[in-house]
Amino acid sequence: MKLKVEPLTADDFAPFGEVISTATARDTYKINLDTTTRFHDISRVDVGDQGGQPIISIFRGTPRTKPIEIKMMERHPLGSQAFMPLMGQKFLIVVASGTDTPTPDTLRAFISDGTQGVTYAKNVWHHPLLVLAPDSDFLIVDRSGPGENLNEVDLPLVDGAVITLDWV
Repeated sequence: MKLKVEPLTADDFAPFGEVISTATARDTYKINLDTTTRFHDISRVDVGDQGGQPIISIFRGTPRTKPIEIKMMERHPLGSQAFMPLMGQKFLIVVASGTDTPTPDTLRAFISDGTQGVTYAKNVWHHPLLVLAPDSDFLIVDRSGPGENLNEVDLPLVDGAVITLDWV
């Protein structure tokens, strides 16, 4: 099964979380003697369950071999997780609708234009980071704290084959 990759838009991604982008900021204003534009409150962090605290990390991703196979998914039941590319690089996003175990027919795939990041809402099934360029750095905002905040699941084969991404 080939999963079609769609352009990332705020409306299409809304069931899974938020798109982080200056282009869609609703509250923008000048600060610091008009030398800086603030794109205010473009995504929310939801990490407080069971005493969680927000943390900031940097992930450095390595491209996977083509065709990119989608064999597993993960979710974070206690907190949201935000990914923002630091070097203007495009990346792929695979998510599943619903909170039950994902199946091939619940998957959707998106591609960021390199200026967009995403915040996965709490408990949304998603594939781990899928980068297209070597040594791709991302600013990550997610949760640290007590409790089990990672579930992983292997995806079933479709007609004896793994799911691959259909993109150029």
